[in-house]
Amino acid sequence: MLASATRKLGEGAVFWKAMGLTCAESSSVPAWQRDQAEHLWMPYTQMRNAPLPLPVVATEDVYLVLADGRRLIDGLASWWTACHGYNHPQIARRVRQQLEVMPHVMLGGIHHEGAVTLAARLASLLPGDLSQVFFSDSGSVAIEVAMKMAAQMWRNRGQAERNRFVTFRHAYHGDTTGAMSLCDPERSMHAHFKGFLLEQFSQPIPETESEQAAFTEFLATRRNELAAVVIEPLVQGAGGMRFHSPQALAAVARMTRQAGLLLIADEIATGFGRTGSMFACEQADIVPDILCLGKALTGGTLGMAATVATGEVFEAFCGEDDALALMHGPTYMANPLACAAAHGSLDLFAEQPRLDQVAAIESSLAEQLEPCRNLSGVVDVRTLGAIGVVQVERLHSREKLTELFVEAGIWLRPFHDMFYLTPPLSITPVQLRRLTAATVDSIAQWSRWS
Repeated sequence: MLASATRKLGEGAVFWKAMGLTCAESSSVPAWQRDQAEHLWMPYTQMRNAPLPLPVVATEDVYLVLADGRRLIDGLASWWTACHGYNHPQIARRVRQQLEVMPHVMLGGIHHEGAVTLAARLASLLPGDLSQVFFSDSGSVAIEVAMKMAAQMWRNRGQAERNRFVTFRHAYHGDTTGAMSLCDPERSMHAHFKGFLLEQFSQPIPETESEQAAFTEFLATRRNELAAVVIEPLVQGAGGMRFHSPQALAAVARMTRQAGLLLIADEIATGFGRTGSMFACEQADIVPDILCLGKALTGGTLGMAATVATGEVFEAFCGEDDALALMHGPTYMANPLACAAAHGSLDLFAEQPRLDQVAAIESSLAEQLEPCRNLSGVVDVRTLGAIGVVQVERLHSREKLTELFVEAGIWLRPFHDMFYLTPPLSITPVQLRRLTAATVDSIAQWSRWS
């Protein structure tokens, strides 16, 4: 019944209109989209009433190429990943060369040059003593590994009762079970799993002196059952694209350290230049005990993530007893093709002025999105690095809004109560102006329906 319902929706006027076609003209849509899309279960989507997604047949530079030949500027860089744009020849060359030699090999009892050199390269880029790199294949798994590292470190030290975590309101750390427990239990997309998940402690990010005093007291009260504090540095992403100051981040790190707890930094979204520095933690001049990376690690080419610990954390797992070892091992961890892509991406960060480009993007986003502030229903416009956010009172008519964006030649996916832009860091000023102009114009049209 569900497949039948989604098939009918796929042939509905909303989808074809978004494609710029009438139902009669829909034969130009590829057969796989017309005849087989009913079997694909999409993420974050009510499959009963959602129109079929837009069929993308190719990517190029900052563009998504649709089946009918139209090119949309991807204002989201495929969920923050395509930081150098799509199909970058240097990354592609690295992957092709690796494919000819060894597409995959397990990382159990054997290893390979790509993994060894990538771990060393990441350790050299990260601040302080973040030197021990554990690879996985997704950001959510990187968070799971960080949680296991923190809890087992205390267990290995004879304090097994220290196995709970402090997280923050509006936090989002992933969709796997442990990662979901770190998300805001009241406000996140996982709120309806309350009672099923591990129970952690959710606190407001302490900005003021009184909030910091309350946070210090809370940590002192719960210290003996806590393993770590987990934070998204500077930007809370899927929990609402909320920003906090480097000063607040530094204060959280200081109070965590004073309480004798570990600090886990979730830089899966913020790492690799997105906030204006290579890693967001650098802006607060802090070194977490564990840091998670993902998304842009391979330049949007292959799934890969990393959980990086300090030498002090790592030492807690070393000894004569095998039971001290970290028992985790994703099948595709340190996949050679993904390692090759990551090396290609890091080459581009070393060779290209990406951080200068981020500074220019930040300035342009602030200026070019500012007209939205005067539109009906808009409550805030904010930017940080290569991130722009337009927050509204209420987000309605999502299908119509998507249609406006597509008609204007851009791809954005609004959620919660906002529109956000996280374009490739390599986007040109002309491309960025086209993206922001289309965004402002589309939101202006949408606001007139409010």
